[in-house]
Amino acid sequence: MPTAAAPSRVGLNQAFTDAMTMTWRNIRAGWRVPDNQIYMFIQPIMFVLLFAYVFGGAINVPGVDYVDFLMAGIFVQTMAFACAPASVGLADDMQKGLIDRFRSLPMARSAVIAGRVIADLVNQLIVLVIMIVCGFIVGWTFHNGFGQFLAAVGLLLLFAFAMLWVGAFIGLSVGSPQVAASAGLIWLFPVVFMSNVFVDPSSMPSVVQAIAEWNPVSAIASGARELFGNQSLVDSDAWPMQNPVLASLLWCLLIIAVFAPLAVRKYKKASSK
Repeated sequence: MPTAAAPSRVGLNQAFTDAMTMTWRNIRAGWRVPDNQIYMFIQPIMFVLLFAYVFGGAINVPGVDYVDFLMAGIFVQTMAFACAPASVGLADDMQKGLIDRFRSLPMARSAVIAGRVIADLVNQLIVLVIMIVCGFIVGWTFHNGFGQFLAAVGLLLLFAFAMLWVGAFIGLSVGSPQVAASAGLIWLFPVVFMSNVFVDPSSMPSVVQAIAEWNPVSAIASGARELFGNQSLVDSDAWPMQNPVLASLLWCLLIIAVFAPLAVRKYKKASSK
């Protein structure tokens, strides 16, 4: 029986409906393998407990309560690592031929990649809620009122959304989920650890310190600390450290502006073969 050809162009309403359908499909598919979801939620909790109770006592950030300093950094690190599941999910869909199957259906082509990104963003929201509860348990709190707390959560989710587009680009650029798992993570370690997420950059060599101060991860961490009202480091003259919230927004928009078109182009190329 012949399959219907996908329309070359669809309206915004159909594109949105198709994207939501794919989002729900990806969320349900994720929970069909509950082990993956459970490990995804446990990993950030382990980071909180390890740095709060094991490494925290050995890390000196002068004049700053380390739990206050740590939590925003842990939140940012977890949002950055959102890149990996998006990479693996899209690479898996490509390897299994699902993208070819979707191409034969009368649906918006953009729904496949949009559904993946939105579903992973929902997962990151759940992870963030779990981590906030975990932070309360280890003694962290916010001090600037509920409005700025929500603004900080919004900033963290915007960063996760930007990183998901990076992950989508990587997942569509490699040949298999196994490669995507490595390619989506390996570059994140130096980016995250060469920042102010866990330590004061002034303790680093001068060249590395300059990189850390202009690292988007440092800007997001400082921006979240400022909005949460947590203690931060303000002895840097670097513009992103003096204006962390504005710098965070600019970095997120720049990442989305670069990687969303690249991911869409990769997807169109893959789905047209």
